[in-house]
Amino acid sequence: MTNEAANKRSPSMSALSEANRNRILLAVDEAFERQVTFLSELVRCVSLRGQEAGIQTSVEAALQDRGYKVNRQVIDTALIGQHPAFSPATITYENSWNVIGIQTPAISLGRSLILNAHVDIVPTGDPNRWQDSPFKPTRRGDWLYGRGSGDMKAGLSAAIFALDAIKAAGLELTAPVQIHSVVEEEITGNGAAMALASGHVADAVLIPEPTDEKLVRANSGVIKFAITVHGTPAHPREVSSGVSAIEAAIRIIDHLCKLEARWNEEQVTKPFFDDVDNPAALTIGTIKGGEWIASVPSSCCFEGRIGFYPGDKPQERMKEFEAFVATVAAEDPLVQRCSEPVVQWVGVVQAGYTLAPGSEAESVLAQAHIAADAPDGPPLKAYVMAAYLDAALYAVHAGIPSLVYGPIAENIHAVDERVSLSSLRRVTKTIALFAAQWCGVRPACNKKFAEKI
Repeated sequence: MTNEAANKRSPSMSALSEANRNRILLAVDEAFERQVTFLSELVRCVSLRGQEAGIQTSVEAALQDRGYKVNRQVIDTALIGQHPAFSPATITYENSWNVIGIQTPAISLGRSLILNAHVDIVPTGDPNRWQDSPFKPTRRGDWLYGRGSGDMKAGLSAAIFALDAIKAAGLELTAPVQIHSVVEEEITGNGAAMALASGHVADAVLIPEPTDEKLVRANSGVIKFAITVHGTPAHPREVSSGVSAIEAAIRIIDHLCKLEARWNEEQVTKPFFDDVDNPAALTIGTIKGGEWIASVPSSCCFEGRIGFYPGDKPQERMKEFEAFVATVAAEDPLVQRCSEPVVQWVGVVQAGYTLAPGSEAESVLAQAHIAADAPDGPPLKAYVMAAYLDAALYAVHAGIPSLVYGPIAENIHAVDERVSLSSLRRVTKTIALFAAQWCGVRPACNKKFAEKI
């Protein structure tokens, strides 16, 4: 919690009157079809890495129409290697930028809030494997299909429309609120890092990643790597004189599975991770090797990620990883015949974080979660996510209470990704009630926006 927050007391959930609460919930319902239309427009945007300009232009326009003070924020590559929130990058950011929308009340009485969401998405794979085009938002019953529908364009729509609902209910927040529409979450986290490094902080941050309407109690630290192996090329008639770089790479991957198992064994000593399935989660995401179909391959490069635990320093895990690969190179008979494998860091290099139980931010969210579903809805559950989250940057590098909570989604990063619309409606209501309670509300002085929407 920031010093500003420490000097303020949040009203209890009862301070948000039943009448105001009901007006906010009704406003979400009345605007929900417009929200689904907005989400569908976001899904149509092919916002792959380096191609986020189109979607960010749309988000920028949407926030400007709503009266936010909006600015585009280019990632300053000079901060990479200088500011601890940044990770190694392999591209320029000339066509990628954040969109920051800010609303500041005339008089601030409550506590400030950031709603963060990323617009970058992962590749679709073979589009022929999808029921419909990955970028054709398709609604079937309760589900909206499309790449990014769940991860996490639904969450971005929830953040925007949750704040819309507060205004439509004839209320205004009594503390500053920011919407961070960021890039690079799927690979480096440098979008959120830029927002943080530029001084965009608050008393709490809520990130509506798809979490099945649960709160993330902790997440893994993550390091992303590339390993290049050089063998000895040879003609098929002289195979024995060559050394296959592809076979050597596969051998290294086999050994890395042993490192994964070793790191997984540590989970019994780590708070909240004792029941997590595969917290280290080694994945090899890409592999490229060889030069000719009828030659022993000269080179091979593969990329992947591996996780570790909150409290561990990523630099120490990087050293351990590099030492492990060096030992493999020295001891494995096949890898010995290649040049020493080259390890590069090509993506996120960040620690994990833990949201300590008992924070007031969690308490307010838990009450909002119950009230959004019914007067006596199900309690908020928490779990551990063994993956990178932008929340780690706000928590680790700024000490901001970081809440990750969002809708039910399926097939994330896979074929036929989809998000539950009924869940999205509930999450939008939860975020609206949370923002109203956390920031505080009063009757709106200007009702033109409420009438407009």
